[in-house]
Amino acid sequence: MRRSLQQKITNNFHNHKQNSSGIEKTSSPNWTVLTRNHISQGSPKEALRLYTQVRSSSKGIHNVLGLVPLILKACASLRFPKCGKALHAESIKSGTLFDVLVGTSLVDMYAKCREIFDARKAFDLMPERNVVTWNAMIGGYLKNGDVESAFVLFERMSLRNSVTWNEMIDGFARSGDTVSARKLFDCVPSEMKNLITWTVMVDGYSCNGEMEKAREVFEQMPERNCFAWSSMVSGYCKQGDVEEARIIFDRIPVRNLVNWNSMISGYVQNGFCEEAMKAFDEMRAQGYEADEVTTVSVLSACARSGLFDVGREIHDMIIEKGMECNQIVLNALVDMYAKCGDLACARSVFEGMTERNAACWNAMISGFAVHGQCEEALELFGKMESSEEMPDDVTFLSVLSACARGGFVDEGMDILSKMAKYGLVANVKHYGCLVDLLGRAGRLKQAYDLIKRMPVEPNDTVWGAMLGACRIHLDMEMTERVAKEINNLNSKMGSGQNEHFVLLSNIYASSERWAKAERLRLVITNEGFQKTPGCSSFMPCVS
Repeated sequence: MRRSLQQKITNNFHNHKQNSSGIEKTSSPNWTVLTRNHISQGSPKEALRLYTQVRSSSKGIHNVLGLVPLILKACASLRFPKCGKALHAESIKSGTLFDVLVGTSLVDMYAKCREIFDARKAFDLMPERNVVTWNAMIGGYLKNGDVESAFVLFERMSLRNSVTWNEMIDGFARSGDTVSARKLFDCVPSEMKNLITWTVMVDGYSCNGEMEKAREVFEQMPERNCFAWSSMVSGYCKQGDVEEARIIFDRIPVRNLVNWNSMISGYVQNGFCEEAMKAFDEMRAQGYEADEVTTVSVLSACARSGLFDVGREIHDMIIEKGMECNQIVLNALVDMYAKCGDLACARSVFEGMTERNAACWNAMISGFAVHGQCEEALELFGKMESSEEMPDDVTFLSVLSACARGGFVDEGMDILSKMAKYGLVANVKHYGCLVDLLGRAGRLKQAYDLIKRMPVEPNDTVWGAMLGACRIHLDMEMTERVAKEINNLNSKMGSGQNEHFVLLSNIYASSERWAKAERLRLVITNEGFQKTPGCSSFMPCVS
């Protein structure tokens, strides 16, 4: 949907180009066509290389000025403001800066490179502006989160087109102000309220979780495109209402890959991995080829469900079809192999990546930790620290988990202290890992002291880890202290923790304190507690 909006803006740029001051005629049409082809094919770097060649071989700047708007577009795509500023300087020297197309391209380039001050300066210096220029400046403010400044310009515009209205509605919705977005939507002149306008409003409500209002606008649409259908499917899935999402999906008269991706992704996000795989099979049976988005969702379903064979088939499919493996796809492969236990394949994909983000490092570290290769997890964490990628909260949680599983007490204490170095604050999960680590190592007093002095309120999971350590080491004195803390926590929460009472009862029984064990079992029976059934990733829950 947003690509469609951008395409309309681009088309307006090109339409105006044919009515501009004739700069196009001063350059070779072949260079212009070649440059435009590079940009349209997603190769802005090639466009810049071509421009450099043309510029160096040209006898004068006037021979290449027709390429400037296109090269500015390439700079915007690559977020290369320095290159754009060089072109700006050339335009000033040549006296063509005041051409409306060049000026508009400059405003658009600076805005997309988040140089909003320079964008506004270029905008203000333009002696002539058209509606595309205004839209570029408004879009720049909106992309930088300055809705107020965008709206001030919007109100100053003497002439607006459908793109102007759509950008403002989308901008308000993105900022969470759906009330203002709806007011603008209702004010759009009828001749400008097109399919994109309706879709932007539906998507705005959907992204903000206002599904009743999204449904109201959706049902009023005179016609619907694939983006409107997908917005509704995704919106319901984000709310956890997968059933309603499927009802909407089944109503789609002609589905495309975007619709299928929304449904499959929604299933995975809500833990319905089996349904996601069925939808994937159904999609392929109807002749649709998976793209990167589909692949990532299906690999995630395989990772969550332990479907190693299916995940490996998906990997084979990626190779056979020559699918572009961007960072997100590669991350999904690492995650799938790591969670399914094939650490060799996970490591192979990981090592073959030219760029790695935190998610990729975390997947690999977590895979080592979960499958007991704790030393490897710590070693990889050390390599991550030496890389350009900064560890995040999830990284430290995975490393602390590895320390707990491997019994690396000193390393765990040191790692927790490192969080401040990266500007991170430990939460209750991080402290819970450290409590578990100290407890397993028999340092119960140290674990208890940590709980009492940690800056966050301990939850039942933390106390449960402490109680588990008491059971392992049969420390009855500490058990009594922890039992009091759990009773206090239950009093605050107004409920009891089934697992804690059962564990306490077992501890008392193991130490032959039969009276206390029996009293707790009576409490469990009288309160109607039931033992939590065991559950496996591969087998159904059994009592």
